Order: sequence, then C-alpha cells, then structure tokens
Amino acid sequence: MYSVIEFAGHQYKVKKGDVFEINRVSEDENSEIVVSSVLATFSEDGKDVKIGAPYVEGATVKLKVLEHIKDEKVRVYKMKAKKRYRRNLGHRQPLSVVEVV
Repeated sequence: MYSVIEFAGHQYKVKKGDVFEINRVSEDENSEIVVSSVLATFSEDGKDVKIGAPYVEGATVKLKVLEHIKDEKVRVYKMKAKKRYRRNLGHRQPLSVVEVV
C-alpha cells in the first residue's frame, strides 16, 4: 500500500519503510511527525483506491526524523561582460532525512 502526501508545499509518493529527504524541519532527530494531509491512498493490487477532495478523511502517515543534513553545494555565478562585474555565491540547502513508519 502506498500513499501520496503533501508536506510543506511538496507532494511525495510514500510507502512503509521508505527513506527520503525533505526540507529541514524543526523537530529533533528520532522524533515522529504525523502528516494528516494525505491526498490519495492505493493498495498494492490497485483495487482499493481512495482519492481525497482535497484530503482523505481519517488517513495519516507517520514520519520518523532520522537525521539533519546539508545538500550538495550549488554554485551561482553572475557576470556582466566588459563591466568588471562578477559575483560567486554558494548555497547548501538544509535537509532532513525521514522514514515512513
């Protein structure tokens, strides 16, 4: 069985035991997050399908925060030709690794 959830403005297709990255959450490591905004649920054989309008009533998904990490560095380079204008910036997005319980 898998579900489509909405968390912090993003949608994720998850099933029990999945480990994935989301934007950093304020909860501590090894704490649980209960997501009640479940958009759809599907059974393995595809016969039991529940689509929410916008959310499925009574459906929740529990996420366990495993760790907090930083994503790979993204370089942003700006330059204007013949004007001696150059800017080099870097950014590492803070992420949280979560597991569906």
